[in-house]
Amino acid sequence: MTRVAILADIHGNLPALEAVTQDLEQFHVDEVVVAGDVINWGPHSRQVLEFIAEKGWPVLRGNHEFYLLDYGTPRAPAEWQDSNRYALLPWLRNQLAGEWQTTIAAWPDAITLRFPDAPLVRVVHGSARSPWEPIYPGATYEAVKEAIAVEESVLVVGHTHLPMDRCIGDKHVLNPGSVGVPLDGLFSAGYLILDGASDGWQAAFRRVPFDYEPIYAEFERQHFAEECGVVGELVVAEFRTARVQVHPFMIWRERHYPDAPLSTELLLEFYKVDPDEYSAPPYRLSALHGPSVRGGD
Repeated sequence: MTRVAILADIHGNLPALEAVTQDLEQFHVDEVVVAGDVINWGPHSRQVLEFIAEKGWPVLRGNHEFYLLDYGTPRAPAEWQDSNRYALLPWLRNQLAGEWQTTIAAWPDAITLRFPDAPLVRVVHGSARSPWEPIYPGATYEAVKEAIAVEESVLVVGHTHLPMDRCIGDKHVLNPGSVGVPLDGLFSAGYLILDGASDGWQAAFRRVPFDYEPIYAEFERQHFAEECGVVGELVVAEFRTARVQVHPFMIWRERHYPDAPLSTELLLEFYKVDPDEYSAPPYRLSALHGPSVRGGD
């Protein structure tokens, strides 16, 4: 029986990756596959890349790898030039320019697992069409039928940071959740173990606690919030709350203060509202885990 671990959305979180790797030791897996978004958001992108390279795990590109590769090139969308909203892009480029850009440029966008004793598995980051396209746990077949259109019977995705195990149409669609930035209100790293057999893959989801303090200390050491402004503050808040913060803030600002510059005063005003009101339904924790709790610095 083949046993595979799928990790996704590590996002530069070395303590979470180390905790998952230690947890994995008890399962004696045949392979570990990383489904994109290895870098960015967290402060340890280079260390995470070095860790994965040393392990020799197969890894594919997520949308945050595209941020690194395309920022400052003709491929970059015009909106990336907004130095406030996309303040993390120059910060990321400064962290990883040079050797790692060349390495990541050669990563694949999808991986097909072709073990002899189990069905084929296609691993992508977002969807079969794009690393930017989410497939949410509650999606209907009609909404995602083109996004899951692969030849393989099993499709593993990441990107949403939300665990999923569903049959959608004739596809078994799985999401391991996020190693580095859980967004379901649970302060633990998520990953997936797949046990293969001729009749399909059995999924087991793991949640592993990890120490957040080294992450906050490294953010402080790098002066991350000062360098990345309001978006940097919101990124740290996502770590402190295990909830989406950046996207709800942008939606709230667009609705109520569309012309206001990103500022500390605007951020403090946002912290007075319930982010559930501005979050996509899958992230509204009042529906998933009871009443939401506002956190952050």
